[in-house]
Amino acid sequence: MTDRSHHAPAYTPAFSRNDQSLIARWWWTIDRGLLGAACLLIFIGVALSFASSPAAINATEAITDPFYYSWRMMVFSGAGLVAMLVISVFSPKGVRRLAVLALGCSILVMMALPFIGDEVKGAARWINLGPFSLQPSEFAKPALIVFASWMFAETQKGQGVPGVSIAFGVWALTVGLLLIQPDIGQTLLITTIFMAVFFMAGVPLKWMAGIATVAMAGLVSLYFTFGHMRDRLSRFLSPESTDTHQIDRASEAIRAGGLVGRGVGEGVMKRYVPDLHTDFIYSVAAEEFGLMLSLVIIALYGFIVLRGLGKAMRLNDPFEQTAAAGLFLLIGLQASINIAVNLNLIPTKGMTLPFVSYGGSSMLAMGLTMGLALALTRKRPGAYEPGAHLRRGVV
Repeated sequence: MTDRSHHAPAYTPAFSRNDQSLIARWWWTIDRGLLGAACLLIFIGVALSFASSPAAINATEAITDPFYYSWRMMVFSGAGLVAMLVISVFSPKGVRRLAVLALGCSILVMMALPFIGDEVKGAARWINLGPFSLQPSEFAKPALIVFASWMFAETQKGQGVPGVSIAFGVWALTVGLLLIQPDIGQTLLITTIFMAVFFMAGVPLKWMAGIATVAMAGLVSLYFTFGHMRDRLSRFLSPESTDTHQIDRASEAIRAGGLVGRGVGEGVMKRYVPDLHTDFIYSVAAEEFGLMLSLVIIALYGFIVLRGLGKAMRLNDPFEQTAAAGLFLLIGLQASINIAVNLNLIPTKGMTLPFVSYGGSSMLAMGLTMGLALALTRKRPGAYEPGAHLRRGVV
């Protein structure tokens, strides 16, 4: 039998494991599965922008280019991708520094929003920077998670650092600024993830029970304080008694897609869905590409969250563990809320679909979030130790 092994072309990896350059070390230490899933979601978002942009333009007479939002989405996606890749190179110390900087800047801008903010639909959440509008609360979310994880970890060291008090003080300040805007959806999202990080830091269950009681009381007070929150809940509970045009059109679009969808560019109901390129991009995907793409999108988020949490829980450092887990939970919970709204399972929240919805602030903030998470979960000497999380009692 003739030996043909010498004729087979040898596989040459992009980077040798002996290559000590920054890019090579990054390539061999990054979780390429998580990176690939995030890149695929970004690609899906850009593709869907070409399907939704012409319909979104119909309601905007001042814009004549039917692919205006598509070109901008490509720029935003590119910026978010670059941010994710650059930040993923950071060390844990660099992650902490960047988070503190982002959180401080976000809080300062949110303080100034009542005076310089651009009011849209009764809410001053954005600052107008010419052709670009910045929403600082998007960047405050991942930054607060990392900062709070750092403070909780410092408290565990027993060196007298009042980390818990500092973390709760910054959380209260951030939430207070969000309520001034007002932005109830972001407030609930940040609070939920903050409490999850607090729990993962090893807090006794009796503390969590007390905090849950206070949170429920706060939720009830929000209901009686903010009229638009009551209106949205009333529309959700009694759809027959009020105008539910937005969510009705989105639901019709999802049903019309069926299993494989109407086809690329063949969507009809999307023309009647307000904010279809932002909060309701999922309904566009469902109508044109059907249940198949919808499940692919959900599976990608599920993969990011489950794989990310699995890697986070194996990390040896308490700060890295809780911060990474919190960041992956943020991505998963925000995606779940957006999809649940599109499926009419919860009241509308005005929350984007991570990596997929149109928006500069959203794309850059998701690049920041995923970049921080990838940086924390990179393979480093001593970063991973089997069973370390079980010995610390974190599950």
